[in-house]
Amino acid sequence: MIRFTTIVPVFYLIVLLGCNEVKDYSLSSPSGKVNLKFFLNNGGTPSYLVSFNSQVVIDTSSLGFDLKTQEDLIAEFQVESTERRTINETWERPWGETKVVKDHCNELQVNLVGKADASRKLNLFFKVYDDGIGFRYVIPKLEGVDSIFVLSEETQFNVAPNPDTWWIKADYNSYEKRIRNSKLSESATLGTPVTMKMEDDVFMSIHEANLTNYAGMTLKHDTGSTLLKSELAPWPDGVKVRAVLPMKSPWRTIQLSETAGGLITSNLIVNLNEPSKIENTSWIKPMKYVGIWWSLHLFLETWSSGPKHGATTENTKRYIDFAAANNIKGVLVEGWNHGWDTWLNEDSFDYTTPYPDFDPEEVVRYAKHKGVEFIGHQETGGNIPEFEARIDSIFEMYKSLGVHAIKTGYAGKIRVPGQSHHGQFMVNHYRNVVETAAANQIMINAHEPIKDTGIRRTWPNMMTREGVRGMEWNAWSRGNSPSHTVDIAFTRMLSGPVDYTPGIFDVDFKNSWDRMPKWEEFKARGLTLEVRTTVAKQLALMVVLYSPMVMAADMIENYVDQPAFQFVRDLDVDWEDQRVIDAEIGEYITIARKAKDRWFLGSITNDEERMFEVSLDFLDTKKTYLATIYADGENADWELNPYPVNILTKEVNAKTILEINLAKGGGQAIEFRPVD
Repeated sequence: MIRFTTIVPVFYLIVLLGCNEVKDYSLSSPSGKVNLKFFLNNGGTPSYLVSFNSQVVIDTSSLGFDLKTQEDLIAEFQVESTERRTINETWERPWGETKVVKDHCNELQVNLVGKADASRKLNLFFKVYDDGIGFRYVIPKLEGVDSIFVLSEETQFNVAPNPDTWWIKADYNSYEKRIRNSKLSESATLGTPVTMKMEDDVFMSIHEANLTNYAGMTLKHDTGSTLLKSELAPWPDGVKVRAVLPMKSPWRTIQLSETAGGLITSNLIVNLNEPSKIENTSWIKPMKYVGIWWSLHLFLETWSSGPKHGATTENTKRYIDFAAANNIKGVLVEGWNHGWDTWLNEDSFDYTTPYPDFDPEEVVRYAKHKGVEFIGHQETGGNIPEFEARIDSIFEMYKSLGVHAIKTGYAGKIRVPGQSHHGQFMVNHYRNVVETAAANQIMINAHEPIKDTGIRRTWPNMMTREGVRGMEWNAWSRGNSPSHTVDIAFTRMLSGPVDYTPGIFDVDFKNSWDRMPKWEEFKARGLTLEVRTTVAKQLALMVVLYSPMVMAADMIENYVDQPAFQFVRDLDVDWEDQRVIDAEIGEYITIARKAKDRWFLGSITNDEERMFEVSLDFLDTKKTYLATIYADGENADWELNPYPVNILTKEVNAKTILEINLAKGGGQAIEFRPVD
């Protein structure tokens, strides 16, 4: 149960029409380090400016909407009234990076009315935290107007000056892109979160929070410019948002920090979402899982039926036995239901009928007997009308089986003419799935999802999601660079949990070469298939890349007789606290996370070899700990020698300075267990 302790002193400043002596409205964060200034320019256009530690980070930027059938809401406004209040509360979540979250900000509400036409109204809400700001629009009921059509949202982010930027190229269907690094002026249309390093070591990330009944936002700009403008994913007719009044937009967010790690520990995104709507969360449990998955991407087994079908009852029981013997609570099975043979021809999946060689009742019975959760897989193939028509029966089936977690998928185009994955139509579909799942006590891991915007606070059964160029890309493409996972921590992960699916031990596929049917084809094309990390880095990723559902993604036979797999057995993913110890975007990151009385540390680097001296001052000062260290072995190198893992133990305490050595493309994972 989430508990709230709230102290909300409220006071109001009413600005009457015609009081021209008030030209701008400033608002500072509780400590004063973040400052927002709202004002109307000479044309009556709503505008704002943001500074951080007295440095302007967002210069004068305008706000508003272009509407289809009503007058636009861009200019010719005056301030009707304003309200201010302070929010100072803490809340607890059933799972997360930390157990307790502090929500402390100052809020300004500005109610605007047209200068010449009092029926034109627009309200703006600003919340200013020490770690950034959020602002949103509310279009209230308008005289004689019940609904509106938004042609464009005119939000600007006039970034000052021209920072180093980490970004993905935006489209309206996928976030599975390479993360690029350039000056902001040299970037293209941006997907969010987009992260920047500014002058004087100011770090900033622009994203959105509480994306509800609205279109996903990208950011566009003219070549050479640092003035970003919101661009929403459209409906087929070009309209961006269809809304019944009053309409609330998502929060537009600007996270700010003096350090790169401060962006990771920020709670701005979740704080801008509503409290949980699920009263009893006892069935929502973080877990580690394995599954019939990696073999499919290597083409060693198939999703479709036939002699190489992976999702058989016998094969699933083999995975269940492995999970039960290795302190792993979940087994994912992909390809168990009819439709995989023909879905690429745009046929429908049968979401509830298993292939003849898979018995869901027996599999779930066997899993529960072993203390393991079966994780179902529901691929839609983009056939949203069919899935929506059957959604109740799908979730009722899982509920009747006693299944509490499923993985959803949206591979391919959306099979509704003109619709994209990220438009309002699909935003509402993804939310419908989460809410229907909650009603049936089912957790969701979404692949090919809409972006995370902190809705996990409101619907904590929304556990994790892909929305990233994940591990699977290493199986059938040139793969991800050694810096890719470091970049993810400061970009995609800022939005929320990421199901990257780490834990590959056979990193250059040497155990699979002679069985991979596509191997010769790849060699003929001059491609080398490999996971561009050391094995030790695969362990560290389970700590660094946050998810309450962590997959040990390799085929289970590659874990047998591997001493390093002990880290996976011992890992607890139900975190209560975290520390970003040291971090540089695209270069390296070291994070420690606490689970009950133990701490776990993950440290990863790009393709550079590194040595750090790490203070263990995050440990309890009254305890001694046994550190079990999984380090890159002698001469380890992601490209030349990725396998050596050196495992050692030593007693440490909060005063210990620990030396961490990382190979090229390497990592280190450590468990700290209190000594009895």
